[in-house]
Amino acid sequence: MFNEDDELFGGTAEKKYFDIMFNANRNLVEFYMTENLEKIAVMETLLEETHGSEEELHKVIKNYAVNNAEELESKVKDLYIYDMGKILSQNE
Repeated sequence: MFNEDDELFGGTAEKKYFDIMFNANRNLVEFYMTENLEKIAVMETLLEETHGSEEELHKVIKNYAVNNAEELESKVKDLYIYDMGKILSQNE
């Protein structure tokens, strides 16, 4: 969807995401970063319950990332865009 030569959006979703994160209202960015970390903590806890140790969990995650690289890349881009929309819609 975004590419580095795209003049309208000014780069990739990742670059635009960080531009917004570095320039948006700090309290708003902190709120959404904390919310994202809490989601990650919940997901890790749930996965640890089914996969055992933290070490085993990291193996499962790495294996999934290798075997599903395209799907994962698409999901990451979607999350960048989703978070940008949340922040931009509330940024002062």
